[in-house]
Formats: sequence, C-alpha cells, structure tokens
Amino acid sequence: MIGSFARQTVPASRSAAFPASLPVHRPCHKNKNMPSNISSDIEIARNATLKPITEIGADLGIPGPSLVPYGHTKAKIDFDFINQLKDRDNGKLILVTGITPTPAGEGKTTTSVGLCDALCRIGKRALTALREPSLGPCFGMKGGAAGGGYAQVVPMEDINLHFTGDLHAITSAHNLLSAMIDNHINWGNETALDVRRISWRRVLDMNDRALRDITVALGGLGNGVPRQDGFDITVASEVMAILCLAEDIDDLRRRLANIVVGETRKRTPVTAGDLEAAGAMTTLLKDALMPNLVQTLEGNPAIIHGGPFANIAHGCSSVLATKTGLKLADYVVTEAGFGADLGAEKFFNIKCRKAGLEPAAAVVVATVRALKMHGGVALDDLGEENAEAVTRGAQNLARHVRNVKGFGVPVVVAVNRFATDTDAEVRAVETVAEQAGVPVVECSHWSDGGAGAEALAHKLVELTSTDSQFAPLYGDEMPLWDKVRTIATSIYGADEIIADQRVRNQFRRLERLGYGHFPICMAKTQYSFSTDPKLRGAPSKHTVALREVRLAAGAEFIVVITGDIMTMPGLPREPAAKSINVDEAGQIQGLF
Repeated sequence: MIGSFARQTVPASRSAAFPASLPVHRPCHKNKNMPSNISSDIEIARNATLKPITEIGADLGIPGPSLVPYGHTKAKIDFDFINQLKDRDNGKLILVTGITPTPAGEGKTTTSVGLCDALCRIGKRALTALREPSLGPCFGMKGGAAGGGYAQVVPMEDINLHFTGDLHAITSAHNLLSAMIDNHINWGNETALDVRRISWRRVLDMNDRALRDITVALGGLGNGVPRQDGFDITVASEVMAILCLAEDIDDLRRRLANIVVGETRKRTPVTAGDLEAAGAMTTLLKDALMPNLVQTLEGNPAIIHGGPFANIAHGCSSVLATKTGLKLADYVVTEAGFGADLGAEKFFNIKCRKAGLEPAAAVVVATVRALKMHGGVALDDLGEENAEAVTRGAQNLARHVRNVKGFGVPVVVAVNRFATDTDAEVRAVETVAEQAGVPVVECSHWSDGGAGAEALAHKLVELTSTDSQFAPLYGDEMPLWDKVRTIATSIYGADEIIADQRVRNQFRRLERLGYGHFPICMAKTQYSFSTDPKLRGAPSKHTVALREVRLAAGAEFIVVITGDIMTMPGLPREPAAKSINVDEAGQIQGLF
C-alpha cells in the first residue's frame, strides 16, 4: 500500500463499481440498442454510434466556429463564445458524491452520467461536468474514469488516455517553472532564492515511486547546483488546481505568477512572477484552459475538464466547465472525487466558495456491496445475503449524508443496484437513509442507461424546486488551525488534531504572511474517515495527525498532508500496464 494511493481492485469491466474478484455486474435489463452479447464497458462504447461533436454543440446552441475540434467526436469550447454567455441565467447545479470507497465499488461517475441521461429523457436540458482521468491509475490499478456499462462518456479510450492533451500541458507548464528555477540559480540567482528552501517539485502523469525523492544537477558545474528534489503526480500539481479554479486567461496568469516556489535565506517568498515564468506557463496552458465537450452514450452533452484527485488535491472539475455548463443547461450534474468527506467537502469549501457557486442538491451514491464491506464482510463473501452487515455498514452512509446536509444542501441517496443485491439488503439501506431524513432511489443506469435513473431524475427535479441554504463549513477569517480542526471533528468524526511544533509554526507563519484567509485542502486517505485506511465504517473519537503543510498561493488554498498520504503513487505488484496492448486491427486491448 502506498499511503492513501493504494487503489481498489481492478474491475473486470474497468469500471470502478465492478471488481474482478466479484461476479461481473450483469445488466438487470439489457439495453435494447446494443447486441445481446455485449457486456463489457469497452465493447459497449465501441458499438455505440456517436454523433458528430458539432451536432452536440448545436444542441447546446454552440455554433460550429466556436468549437475547436479534436477529431470528429471531441472539441474545445472557445473563450469568445464563453464570454458571450455571461449575461445568461444559471441552471441548477447538482453534485454527485459517495460513501467511503471500497474494493466493492460505488459508481459515482456512472451515476453522474446516468443521471444526466435520465434528466434529458424526462425532457430537461441537462449536461454532465466531469474530471479528466489521469494516466497513472489507468496503468496502475484503478482503471479508467469514463463511467461504465450503458452510462458512459465517449470516446472512452481517448478520454482515458491523452484526450485533448490538457494533462500534458499542465505537466509541461509545471516543469517549465521547475527548469526556470534551476536555471535562475545557475545564472546568478538574483532573487537570492535559498536552494535549501525550494518548495516547488517536479511532476509526471504516471505512477513512479522511484521519483518521490531525488537529487538533481549532479555531474559537474555545467549541470547546475546539486540539490534535493522530487516528483509529484501531475494531478497533485498546483498548476492543475490553478487551471481548475481560474475564471479566464487573466485570472490564470495572475494565479500562476502568485505561485510561491521557495524562500530566501531571510524567509522572503519567491514567486513564479519573480522568475518571470507566468507568461510562458500561460502560453502552454492557453488551449488547455478551454473546456472539453464530448457526449454520453445516449448522445447528451458532457464537459470534461481538469483532473485533480480528491485525496491529495481538491477533486473537482474546472470552474470554467461548471460555469459554462450552467449557462448552457437547466441542470448541470457534476462529480467530486472519492467519498463526501474528501471530494464533496472540498467542492463546497474550496470550489463553491472561490467561484461563488450555489449547489442546488447533492446525490450520495452507495452500493449494497460496499456497505457490506463497511459492515465487516470480507470481499470474497459479498455474494451472500447479509442485511445485518448492510445495516452496520450503512452508518458510513449516514455520516456522509449528515455531513452533506450540514452544508445546507438537499440530499438524496442513490442505491447503485447490482443484479445480485437482494430486496432485504436494499431495504436495509433505505431504512438507514430514512432515519437520516433523506429520500432513497434505486438506480440501474449501468444496465439500462438513462432509463435506469429516471426515478432519480424526477426526485432531483423535485428537490431543486426550492432554494438550498448552502453555506461553507467555516468562515474565511477563522484561524488555519481551527479550520483544520473543524474539518476533522465535523466531517471526519475525530476528537482532535495533533502536529509537531514545526507544523504548528508553519500555520502561524502563513497567517503572518497574509494567507490565513485561504481555505484548507486536506490530503487524507480516501478509504476511511480516519487517517488509517483499514478503519472502515464510521470510526469516531480518533486523532488526525498533521504531517506537513504546503502553501498553494496561486490556487489560493493551504494543503494539509495527514497520515501516510503520498503525492506520487507507485505501481502495484501486477500493474494494469502488463495487460495493455494493441491488437492487429489497431484496437487497444486490456485498458478497460
């Protein structure tokens, strides 16, 4: 296990909800638009008939010249068109989040896509706004992130691999700044940057544990000044966070210039602006900042843009994607990564706070199998009926529901139903949700597409008919230490937070430097409310140990690293990369 980067079991269909060690989630009712012998995600996607992306754009009112095409089925939406939308009214924003992840699967992305299709089926103008996948998990353990079954975004192979090159652009912009730091030092170091206090690391969009801590500039004077360095995965880059939070090109440039790369011996911050790097970084990111338009299997619009992980970053798609979607549709379905304690908390406290967004409702996704695991059932025994274990495990669901309701947002529980779930087990979930005061809807979108989520769509229309009372968990002026403690006690169920004096001093210093009003981005294992990934269910009265504090001055939040979390994952013993290849027909095999 690599801290909190250990991934859940690889699903047979490469969809996060269906692990290989369990019976494959077979459709309850076969989608009649597909041949009867098709059941895997990639087969379903390859047999779909995709609309030209210009047709998807036209349905949203986007003229052809305002789309920057990347082939026939994906395109970027240009800034001239986006700027014309500013005076339009906003649609309603729906967040899809979930319970604490387990190897049994939950299916938030699948639910997001299915809900979007369902809203369109009942006559609503809807789109889904999702994050872009990272190559690291695709070749490691987790697999793709384009949904599954008959609730997918397509072209799924493109989306899960290089897509439109956004993550590569982020990697290049980040590493350009890294190169300019060392070049600045090599040619005189006019800013007096202390090589012992450089905080800006390098990034790579691939799992590579050997690069976590390295020494650079060895080999003589011509290679620069030797120093300790390291790599994070690209999705953990502050540049990724900045791209996802920037409102436009000018805001992007401003944020990039504000990145703090290190300090002088006198502890004065040195920024990317001081190194005159922001202009070139903006140039590399100019196209990447434009949101990407694709479609669902049912031909409905999807905007996929930005890809921060929720366990080490803020876990939300871009502000530009969300705001553009809200101008184009009456309902925008978006997803936040991992459980609600991570993705939803950061969606509310960081993204909505910074962007002025008002979520209208939230969906908490759960599966019977995952709740059994939280109730103490082993992975190999999940096929046996055990309503009592579901009831025990549903305390995890109840806490997530309570937490989301605490932000003043109406909540509905979506049970992503497997064909092997029994009525007694589903009823156990419904009972716990009803005790928590929220409605429950069974869904079969994996097998039935949008038709399997129509009941959920109707419930969301009902819930969003009245205004939510959304408010962040804490105020801007609360001290940083108290913000962290509020998250730990209110969201995680912890008794206290602890840290050594070095970390406590970092909080005080950040406040003295004027960063005390920033929100907190907690880096924590996704597998537990605690910092121990083995503690499933709803543990309480635990302690959250704060290991490190990182300033993200451009993204405008403070990253607090807890427990054994890693910002560069490693490959597992048997990486998925071993089974990936291209066949004689030129088709990718083994990726999903």
